[in-house]
Amino acid sequence: MDLSIAAILAQDGITSGAIYALLALALVLVFSVTRVIFIPQGEFVAFGALTLAAMQSGKFPQSAAMLVAIGLLAFIQETFSILVSAERRRTAGRTVPLAILKFVVAPVAIYWVTRAWGGPNLPMVLQVLLTLAIVVPMGPIIYRLAFQPLAEASTLVLLIVAVGVHFAMIGLGLYMFGAEGSRTTPFSDARVEIGALAISGQSMVIVGVSVLLIIALYLYFERTLSGKALRATAVNRLGARLVGIGTTQAGRLAFTLAAALGALCGVLIAPLTTVYYDSGFLIGLKGFVGAIIGGLASYPVAAAGAVLVGLLEAYSSFWASALKEVIVFTLIIPVLLWRSLTSRHIDEEEE
Repeated sequence: MDLSIAAILAQDGITSGAIYALLALALVLVFSVTRVIFIPQGEFVAFGALTLAAMQSGKFPQSAAMLVAIGLLAFIQETFSILVSAERRRTAGRTVPLAILKFVVAPVAIYWVTRAWGGPNLPMVLQVLLTLAIVVPMGPIIYRLAFQPLAEASTLVLLIVAVGVHFAMIGLGLYMFGAEGSRTTPFSDARVEIGALAISGQSMVIVGVSVLLIIALYLYFERTLSGKALRATAVNRLGARLVGIGTTQAGRLAFTLAAALGALCGVLIAPLTTVYYDSGFLIGLKGFVGAIIGGLASYPVAAAGAVLVGLLEAYSSFWASALKEVIVFTLIIPVLLWRSLTSRHIDEEEE
């Protein structure tokens, strides 16, 4: 391996690592706030990429119809919970119209806009914004359907539910988008030559957007009231509840941010690689490796670990292409071993 090949592999590794870093941050955020190991994170990547690809190919993205369907299910669930709770019935005059707006009106409006204007003639920026408008609301709705009723359950139960949601979303992805893979139009066709190294414009877009999002997340958690509420919920759920922070709202916000990061990652990688309905699972797992390096708690360490995963994957593909996935996922073993030897073990108490 000469220096030019090493530089090319480093570029590929940093580009992939930037995507894995965003997914790792999303996984750490969701786990910290809700104790959910969010296995379906990768499905938002696939849904974002394939929704944009369908729009650019002139097809109606069925994910918009899925948004309406799960929104109606969430509304039915919300209405039932209001009816069976005497405390919630007292505030039904305010909560029912809000539920109609969130779970029925907004998804139907997004569906109508997509049906009327979504297509290849729409400018690229508006295509991306419409894609995010379709996929991002799925995060809080899925939280309402699957995880909010079990918010006080054990981590193991939440993990089992996450696995079930993952398989359900993969099945829906196959039904909506088919088994064929898709790519999208690059955001930029520019190329920057640095000696023998040629850096594509799409790679620069990915790294630039990832850095901006990481900075924005840092400022959000450090400078905004809702960001500080999320951090407080992550540190101590009971303490946050005692000082008036709604843990349900925090969980919904965490899932919204995770869905937004996942969908945006899908939009960013779709021009570089062919995305299939089940591609997100493997991409999400690599982000999960970065999150594990961060102990599902530290955002900076998780981001750094995800970049390490991207570099390891790039160089493994050169030295041992057939074993690159094995090498990447084997990284979990020494990390878990080290953490098991250096951490205090606390048995989870049943409430």
